[in-house]
Formats: sequence, C-alpha cells, structure tokens
Amino acid sequence: MKATVSPGQQIDRALHAGSPSTALRIADSLIVQSKRSHLGWLGRARATYAMGMMGECEVAVDEVLKGAPRDPQALLLKGLVYQRFCQVDQSVATLSMVVSSGTPYANEASIALAETLFFAHRRDELRRLIASGGPWLNDQRGALLRARITAWSDPQRAIEELTAISVGASGGDRVVLRRVAGFEAVKHLDQAGRYREAFTLATEIHRETTLPFDVEGLVGAIQETAALLARKGRWFSSRADPVDGVAMIAGLPRSGTTLIEQMLDAHPAISGIGEYDGVRRLAAGFASTGVPLSGLGSLDRDTAMALQRGYCDGAHRLARPGASWTFDKTLGSWRALPEIAAILPGARLLNVARDPRDNAISAYLSFFHPVSYGWMGSLGSIRRVIEAERMVLPSALETLGIPHVAVVYERLVEDPARYASECLACLGLEMVPAVLAPEHNTRAVFTLSHDQVKKPINKGSIGRWKNYEWAFDSGWDAAAAAHAARPL
Repeated sequence: MKATVSPGQQIDRALHAGSPSTALRIADSLIVQSKRSHLGWLGRARATYAMGMMGECEVAVDEVLKGAPRDPQALLLKGLVYQRFCQVDQSVATLSMVVSSGTPYANEASIALAETLFFAHRRDELRRLIASGGPWLNDQRGALLRARITAWSDPQRAIEELTAISVGASGGDRVVLRRVAGFEAVKHLDQAGRYREAFTLATEIHRETTLPFDVEGLVGAIQETAALLARKGRWFSSRADPVDGVAMIAGLPRSGTTLIEQMLDAHPAISGIGEYDGVRRLAAGFASTGVPLSGLGSLDRDTAMALQRGYCDGAHRLARPGASWTFDKTLGSWRALPEIAAILPGARLLNVARDPRDNAISAYLSFFHPVSYGWMGSLGSIRRVIEAERMVLPSALETLGIPHVAVVYERLVEDPARYASECLACLGLEMVPAVLAPEHNTRAVFTLSHDQVKKPINKGSIGRWKNYEWAFDSGWDAAAAAHAARPL
C-alpha cells in the first residue's frame, strides 16, 4: 500500500525541487481549510520567501508567530525578512534568539546573523560571533564569511580563498554561493587593478552559473509600452485616489540607486524602504485581472484601490516612525510605469541614469540572481536592456504625467547639492545638510553598494569602463553619445 504524503511533506518536496509556486498553492489550500493553519501559514512564508515576495512573507510569518511566538523556523524567516528590509537591530535580535535556541535552525540563523553583521559593518560583533565557534563554521558559507574577514587585511589571500570557494562549492543549491564568492573575488581583482583577470573570472562564472534568459521577451514588453505611448499618449485616466508620501526609483541596477536612497533617507521626512517588492506585486495583480495593458483605462476603481492598498500597506510597515515619505529602491518600476500611473497616481519617481558603459561593466562584474537577472550574463544582453530602458525613459514619465526628476549620475556626484535639492523639491521638502553626507547615515545597506555608500560622495566610479575598454565595441557608441547629450 502506497504511503500517504502529508501536506507538510508536499511543501518540503516542492521547495527542495525549486518550485515555490507549487508549495504556495499547497499552503494556501491549507489556509482555505483553516484560517489558523500553522502549517499553511508557515508553508506560505517559506514559499513567498523563496519567491522573493518579502512583504507577503512577513505577513505570513506574523500569522505563524501569533499562535506560536517562539517557533524557531518562523523566527528565522522573520530575521531574514528584517535583514532584507535593512532593519538591522531587529534582524540581529531575532536571529540571535534562534542561534541560542539549540534547535536545528540555529546553524542557519548563525550564518544569516553573520551576513547581517557583515553588511551592517558591525565588525567587532562579527569577529565575536566567529570566535564563539559552532558547527555553522564548517558550512561552505562559513568559509565565505571567513574569507570576507580576511579581505579586510589581506585582499590577495582573500582572492585565493574566494576563488577556491567558487570553484569548490558543490551541490545543486550552491549556485548562488559560487556566484557570491566568485564575484567577490572579481571585486577584489578589480580593486587591485587586475582587470583582465577580473573580467575573465566574471565571464567564467556567468558561463557556468547564469541561466538562459529571454532578453527579447523583456525588450518586447518595453517596446509594447513605448508603442502604446507613441500612438495614444496617456491612453487612460486613473480611477484610484491620489497617494501621498510615495516615492521610488526608476532606473537600472548599478546606476547610482543606492547612493540616492542613502542621501534621501538621511532626510528626517523620508524613510528608505529598500528594494520593496510592492511594485512587482502591483504589476502581477494587474496582470491577474486579464486586462491587457492597452485596456488599462478599463481597470475598475475597486480593483485599482485594492492594489493601491496592497502597495501602501506594505510600504508603511517598512517605514521609519515619523517619516512622511517612503522611498522605494525597487529596480523594476521602470518596467511598470503605466500600472504605477494608474494605481499610484501622485507617486513621485526619480529617474536615475549612468553612462551605459559604466553601468554595464559594473553589472557584469557583480553578483545578481542567476535567474531574475540572467540578462546580465553578457555585455551584449546588458546593452539590449539598457537601450530598452532608455527608449521608454524618461519620455514615458512625462507622457503619463508622473511627477519626476531626471538624475544623471555623473552630474549628481559633481554637484550633489543641486540635484538633491531638485529631488527634495519634487517631494515638497527643503534641503537639510545630512542629505549631502550619506556616509554618516546609520541605516545599513544590503546591496552590492554597501561599501561605496560608507564613503563620502565621490567621482571614483566615473569612467570605470575604460579599464575594460577592450570589451566594448562600436555598438555602444550611440547609447554613450545619447547619455552624454542629456540636458542639464
């Protein structure tokens, strides 16, 4: 007689098989049967975390903790969510509870805690955690943490250790570890001026771990938006109420988005909320209605307001107490401008752009998820995405009537006071001196720019592409010229 597979086992199997959407369906079916289903809410939390849906994960975790406030797996997830939302003190406190719990989740919590302390630049605490020992240090991720500490005093040795981890990491779930370690080695090679070696190692990592990506599908969707705007202008009127206090980035990764976030977050009226997944959920919610983009004007008020509340409720949960504005550093808003105009009327967007070659080489030499950012696997595909983004921005913002400021990265670092003032004026705020000293902002950054933003605003990354000039052909000339010609 065949053994019955329990729902919990089904969720485990789906997650281990890399199918969080299947796990989510199973978990949701349990919640339908019982609104208080511990297994259902925990399964939903695990699945949404695996899908990068941090807002929904937090809601599910909180449901678990209502009934089981000391559940170690739920607390681990809660600590990870705090980490992703740059809420360092809460993340450290929550993960520390799990570390000391003596449960099977303590090792995973130790690794997450070490990572939180690393990105928060809390070096003494990280050293103490590692000195306290524990089986988690035998994990390959423990070796990564030790290599990161080595880099503080001996970058050359760290390059060797990081490269060894990247080459030696085994198991199907180690692709991300290979990429993290490998691209950190790339970063240190670049900083040492060993540009050919850095580029060669990055190319090898992309070849072995970056998955195929439908670049033409992404570009085609942007071309559809551009065609609608060219033919119809703004072809709809929003039926939703205007929103207050919502601002976000419209730009590509590695274009200066973290610097702007840290500058604005230093203003007492603005709270950075990191790479919040609200826009992605908003766009997915619109897509689930079955209404085509060209029919956006037929979106009914109730649906628009429900999607708006979903975005705003999550954003407000992440905001610093007392702030009247949330600043969302999401990297996907440029692909959802019509939906934003229809569902979040009144939101302010800051369109940031950087020299396309600097943007491209910074992306190519950096760690990004091998699936969702698979288009970063070659300079050619990066150029296609940059060209698509610049085809639709900033003209789409103007056509759709979205209040915005266009920020050119090179001019921002040349004259930060001017451009910071323009951004703040768009939000109806006055300049404060702290905005011009983002290196003093105590807010932790869990992005690739966590080191850079701890330094005063500088021009150090301008012209970085010239170290790799041999990797760029004449196909980049038009995009570079268009960027240089952007109006002041």
